[in-house]
Amino acid sequence: MQQKIIILDFGSQTTQLIGRRIRELNTFCEILPYNKFPHEDPSVIGVILSGSPYSVYDPEAFKVDLSKIRGRLPILGICYGAQYMSYTNGGKVEPAGSREYGRANLSTFDQSNPLFKNFTPNSQVWMSHGDTITALPQGWKTIASTETVTNAAYQSDTEKIWGVQFHPEVFHSVQGTQLLKNFVVDICGSRQDWSSASFVETTVREIRQQVGNDRVILGLSGGVDSSVCAVLLNKAIGDHLTCIFVDHGMLRKNEFRDVMHDYECLGLNVIGVDASDKFLGDLAGITDPEQKRKIIGRDFIEVFNAEARKITDAKWLAQGTIYPDRIESLNITGKVIKSHHNVGGLPKEMQLGLCEPLKWLFKDEVRRVGRQLGMPDHLITRHPFPGPGLAVRILGDITREKIRILQDADDVYIRALRDYKVTLNGKEVSLYDQVWQASTVLLSSVRSVGVMGDERTYEHPVALRAVTSTDAMTADWAHLPYDFMAKVSNDIINKVKGVNRVCYDISSKPPATIEWE
Repeated sequence: MQQKIIILDFGSQTTQLIGRRIRELNTFCEILPYNKFPHEDPSVIGVILSGSPYSVYDPEAFKVDLSKIRGRLPILGICYGAQYMSYTNGGKVEPAGSREYGRANLSTFDQSNPLFKNFTPNSQVWMSHGDTITALPQGWKTIASTETVTNAAYQSDTEKIWGVQFHPEVFHSVQGTQLLKNFVVDICGSRQDWSSASFVETTVREIRQQVGNDRVILGLSGGVDSSVCAVLLNKAIGDHLTCIFVDHGMLRKNEFRDVMHDYECLGLNVIGVDASDKFLGDLAGITDPEQKRKIIGRDFIEVFNAEARKITDAKWLAQGTIYPDRIESLNITGKVIKSHHNVGGLPKEMQLGLCEPLKWLFKDEVRRVGRQLGMPDHLITRHPFPGPGLAVRILGDITREKIRILQDADDVYIRALRDYKVTLNGKEVSLYDQVWQASTVLLSSVRSVGVMGDERTYEHPVALRAVTSTDAMTADWAHLPYDFMAKVSNDIINKVKGVNRVCYDISSKPPATIEWE
């Protein structure tokens, strides 16, 4: 039986990060709304309570009955989770004198406590709370403090309950992963047998059990998630899988041709559909970003449905939905926030079952599974690319000429990122692999004056963007080398007809978004 850690989500922005850290410990975990604990699941070996935007004494604060868990499973509360357990057991939680946010150091900690095994003196942690535990329940003890937070961590004397008022899941808690390992491995007893290899083996078996000899349809985008999904399905069911790759005319330069070639080399059964005339015709004259997205989404569904209907023996629709998509699709009250499905709106009369083999994986795990499956590195390391493609990187209406300009400029930029090498930890890597996402934006509604060959030009500027991130929830602009930027700018202006100015976007998220539209 596969062991499992349950993370009960009280609305913290870093709940997903807790999950990723536990997965890095080769331990499976599942994030659930705070009030959805699976009491009948015998595979659960421990419980973590997340942080929350609320104070425990707020009338609208999320509350949960832990009586069926306590005494049966180890529990670790983080920030709000720690305060909630203390508060509901007779302790005191009060507003801190000043908001405790940022780096702090554990001035004292109980070296004999299993939660702090292998900790070093004065270990740095990250605080982020406006309340603090001023008194612990009777029979509970302090096991760590900072200069300003007396009860930085505690343990119950009689139960396997621990709480920390800092965030071990964030990077700035230097030994945070060690603390989580102490809880997950030493206290909960994880065997640490969750790996890419075990996932592939288990999932292939589950796919075969789920779909049998039925035919499965998968919509491909060329991105990491759908590509890994396709290769995994192909390993499980072979030619019972039919993939559909729709070209809406706004992919990167030569992308449709190149990706189709990659898929054929991987042995996938792929139907390529060039629907660019339909998409571009329906987008003619449209400038509003949201309207452009809706038209592209509608047209994609129509084109995909038309192809899917031709596969009359199909019984299943596969999607490359990953775990963050599913978590973000529901808030902790269970209400839908947004849909992340790669394909939506299939006619009800098709009566297709849903197959989502990557639904438990985070993005970095998807890439590791791709490597486990032997996929080429350039497919696995591809940057995220928006579903509407270059349509959301052309500010204004869409024309074939504008797409040509942006494709050419973007091609120069991306190739340069791949070619420029830097040394990291003694290993040579490309700039492309150092950034989360890079893109080129055509400011098509703007013209700028320039001089080329002693002649006045009046052409378009483009903006280059590169960001560093771990999950796209926040992002910082990448500090690319000046010599690289100078060469890219010169090459774009010299080689791309229609561009006479290059800018670099130095906005972070927030307040900006990664994409411009």
